[in-house]
Amino acid sequence: MCRYKEVWEPCGNRACDDGRTHHCLRDAPLWTAYAATSCRRSEVLGWKWSFIHWDECAIELAWVVVEEGNTYRLRKPTKDGDDNAIIYVDQALMNVLKWQKERQDAERERLGDLWVDHDLVSARDGFKLYRGEAGGPQDPEKVSARWRTARNRLHLPENFRLHDWRASKITNDLDNHENPVEVSANARHHSPGYTMARYGRRRAEGAKKLAASSAARIGLSSLALTRKFARLLVTWLVTPQPEKQKNPRSTGVSTGVRGGT
Repeated sequence: MCRYKEVWEPCGNRACDDGRTHHCLRDAPLWTAYAATSCRRSEVLGWKWSFIHWDECAIELAWVVVEEGNTYRLRKPTKDGDDNAIIYVDQALMNVLKWQKERQDAERERLGDLWVDHDLVSARDGFKLYRGEAGGPQDPEKVSARWRTARNRLHLPENFRLHDWRASKITNDLDNHENPVEVSANARHHSPGYTMARYGRRRAEGAKKLAASSAARIGLSSLALTRKFARLLVTWLVTPQPEKQKNPRSTGVSTGVRGGT
């Protein structure tokens, strides 16, 4: 079972200040962002403060951090959908981002000129600083490596990748009957049909519920056919019916109507 709250538990060491500046909680907002949204690794690493819409609880996806050969860089997105797609999140995640902003401001003040600001939410901090990279984008592969360490602490399967947070979020949203249009938009897919085909799951219980709802809408559930009546109905359907006489006068069959003389 995943004990997610453990990512927010400070280490408790003497130098720890509940993670405000200590490195023990440096990745907690990052893991929370992946779990709470259906964003890709590159998208979360590219979040910028100037594209956070605090009042609307919305995040504009205007930048991504991608690997290119043996290096990585910050660039505009080229995935399906709008270049500047907008996702809407819960206020609880916005509170996490506010906590991250306070922590980053303290880190910037501590490092002074060593901090080169790129407006990134998940910027490289000063922990084990190398080549003055503080304030710049994080190495995506190193982020995945740190996730593998956190994964063990959360008691998740060894094959649970960072990208699996995305698949889990989309699948759970569909299973809980959330609006497929909104689920698809948050996933930046080109159509809800693609989202349903890629992540939807057909389950017997859901299929039976759908069949029952359909039957109720057309009134099928109100029919109480007894076995006897059903047998009679089937017999009547399969038994050939005698043809009606087209001209009763020519056959001498009485029609019950008196004719003239």
